[in-house]
Amino acid sequence: MSISKVTRNYQATIPSDIREKLHIDVGMILDFHVEKGVIIVKPKVLIDEEQSWFWTKEWQEGEKEASEDLKKGKTETFKSVNEMRKHFEK
Repeated sequence: MSISKVTRNYQATIPSDIREKLHIDVGMILDFHVEKGVIIVKPKVLIDEEQSWFWTKEWQEGEKEASEDLKKGKTETFKSVNEMRKHFEK
């Protein structure tokens, strides 16, 4: 068990073994919430608004489907953009 004392500013040091297990480093963002009387702390990564589309449910489902198709060899190659365009116009 790892313990830490709360200071007068309500701060506590995250014990080194916990920091190492969660790969917590200086400057990281942490998410705190309470579940059944227990404090849950999770490292968070902030995503730039311009990149948020990539993390939508729909896009991630498409990424998963594309990855599965690649694994199964369900891919097509084209010699030119015009060839690709003709294929998709069919």
